[in-house]
Amino acid sequence: MKTKTPRPFPSVDRQLKAFGQRLREARLRRDISTVLFCERMNVSRDTLNRLEKGDASIAIGTYLRALRILGMDKDFETVAKNDELGRKLQDAKLLVRIPRGRAEKLPHSDEDAINQEKPFDEQS
Repeated sequence: MKTKTPRPFPSVDRQLKAFGQRLREARLRRDISTVLFCERMNVSRDTLNRLEKGDASIAIGTYLRALRILGMDKDFETVAKNDELGRKLQDAKLLVRIPRGRAEKLPHSDEDAINQEKPFDEQS
């Protein structure tokens, strides 16, 4: 039974369509026919057609095979290589971190909190 792929966000849909179009143009510039490209990728012509239209249900491995056959697989290695936002968030967490043993000990119960408020001689 086939499962239905959820629809991507509109911006992702546009990116996939543009990516598929770029793959198609790269194939045509190399003068590779659809039949030969399908044989090299080991996919059907229907799958290639969907790939070149940017279908979101196509597996990422299929896109990678297309890039490899076109000699563009090194370009994929740059995707998410420099995660500026992630590094900033990671650095922000490092700045807020309290070293172990230096944090104030918090009371575990209401009774502990009451005992901490009493003068020392009354706690006995």
